[in-house]
Amino acid sequence: MAGTKPKKGIRVPHTYVIIFCVVVFCTLLTYFVPLGKYETRDVTYMQGTSEKTRTVIDPDSFSYVLDENGNKVTAATPLFGTEDFGKQGMLNYMFEGLTSGSKSGSAVGIVAFILVIGGAFGIVLRTGAVDNGILVMIRKTKGSEIFLIPVLFTLFSLGGAVFGMGEEAIPFAMILVPMLIAMGYDAVVGVLVTYCATQIGFGASWMNPFSLAIAQGVSGVPVLSGAPFRIVLWIMFTAVGAGYTMIYAKNIKKNPKLSVAYESDTFYREEFKAKDEEKIEFNLGHKLILLIIAATIVWTIWGVISKGYYIPEIASQFFIMGLAAGVVGVIFKLNNMTVSDIAKSFQQGAADLVGAALVVGMAQGIIIVLGGTSATDGTVLNTILHAMGNALQGLPEAVCAWLMYVFQTVFNFFVVSGSGQAALTMPIMAPLSDLVGVTRQTAVLAFQLGDAFSNLIVPTSGCLLGTLGVARLEWGKWAKAQIKMQGLLFVLASIVMIVAVVIGFN
Repeated sequence: MAGTKPKKGIRVPHTYVIIFCVVVFCTLLTYFVPLGKYETRDVTYMQGTSEKTRTVIDPDSFSYVLDENGNKVTAATPLFGTEDFGKQGMLNYMFEGLTSGSKSGSAVGIVAFILVIGGAFGIVLRTGAVDNGILVMIRKTKGSEIFLIPVLFTLFSLGGAVFGMGEEAIPFAMILVPMLIAMGYDAVVGVLVTYCATQIGFGASWMNPFSLAIAQGVSGVPVLSGAPFRIVLWIMFTAVGAGYTMIYAKNIKKNPKLSVAYESDTFYREEFKAKDEEKIEFNLGHKLILLIIAATIVWTIWGVISKGYYIPEIASQFFIMGLAAGVVGVIFKLNNMTVSDIAKSFQQGAADLVGAALVVGMAQGIIIVLGGTSATDGTVLNTILHAMGNALQGLPEAVCAWLMYVFQTVFNFFVVSGSGQAALTMPIMAPLSDLVGVTRQTAVLAFQLGDAFSNLIVPTSGCLLGTLGVARLEWGKWAKAQIKMQGLLFVLASIVMIVAVVIGFN
């Protein structure tokens, strides 16, 4: 109608803006929260027939950092810091975050992983094999696409439950997000069936060696015990997640403009619309490239389960996949591909994910502003951990169990590593559960659910941000779309914690 003003909605800030605001908030915390520290000790536990050792904090050793007069000390983060000064400033968060950690984890490893994966798939996509394969499959499955969603969701959830799948979801999203958009869905559905499914499996896992086994080991609980109850939870949460995704997907297919990703999905929609009107060529070269992708997936799963492959090895596996696909593309002249095109497409593929890689570094910068996650150094996080532990004492058992879950959910904002969070929090939560009448197995369950489900939305998760980068989806828009699912999972997890107390889960 002429003269009608357009409806104004709430504009969610860019992901970079959100993270910068969080950095400012955390900087302000350092002005008021005193520093605290713990002593550490080594604990050993059995995982199968192997004896594992892990360094954890001593829950009774907390002390505040005191000055020469015996007063509690704060360490306000300066606006700008230097190496000589010895403390990084607020505005150092970008560079320090990007260069923190090691190749096997934290920021620098995940950043490199994202860029290598992006480059490798840049080569694969340049051949046109994936696009043409998607169009062929869409034509063959016309009208029954919706049934693909629960199948994919269950498979990715199983990956999260069995071997802690997380970062591995990023390369899968590079294929599945465009495919689902071409089927009439959106990028949100692509992220739900890949990364979100892995984290639901992660949270209800009965055998995850990277999270559950460590949490149980440091808590003095038999490793991989309590499996029957957790398997029931996995079935329940996976069914709920898949069902929610199917309902959301159906609504988006009816009215694509309802999607928060409608504008950002335009790139893929227009690309497939143009190709759908053309005659699809799907020759031996295209089939070989899809076979290379399938072989790489099998190789990756085998490496993770049998050999303990992690970020460095997986990145190299997909790099090899990209090279092999490029060679096939040149031999079969797919899209008139040349040797130089292999290099150019790798460069372009990596460039497409630079934004996502930067966000990972920014998120890690939040931890650096707070002083890091070292238990033996005086940090704000240690003080927060100690205060939360004390706050639970004296409350009813069911309330304590639920608050343990809430605490793990909140603490995951600061420490998104499952094994890292287990090492920091479980040495405190396990003995605390004894005092408040909650079983240690229930305390471990609170850690699992709180750690995994909040991974679906916290802007400090490198894996989430990497997947969103692949999907060309900003965190703010994703949070708006995912908040209902997050609320549903929170309510269900809260009920589960109460049930665990009632049945004395052990």
